[in-house]
Amino acid sequence: MAEPLTYHRAASTGDLGDGEMIEVTIGKRSIALYRLGDQYYATEAYCSHGHALLTEGYIEHGLVECPMHGGSFEIATGKPVAEPCVTPLATYPVRVEGDTISVGLPAQ
Repeated sequence: MAEPLTYHRAASTGDLGDGEMIEVTIGKRSIALYRLGDQYYATEAYCSHGHALLTEGYIEHGLVECPMHGGSFEIATGKPVAEPCVTPLATYPVRVEGDTISVGLPAQ
């Protein structure tokens, strides 16, 4: 059975243009928030290979590339697709209501 989620306001739709990403902090979690077309995604903000902030990297073809070692991940799934990254990123559900972007996190 899935853990219950609580949705937290993370940003406004105007904070992200198409193909952009920002880091947001919810509680003690650093989250990377992405916009690809009309879709919004959220992953953990730091690379699973090294302590590099993914939002300092770049987005290309639905992938985010880590600025430290050049590994990359699928934004939608967190799946690693280029070495040295082999551990998936945690992903979080995103809800958009009006111009508010919220991220679902496990209830504390």
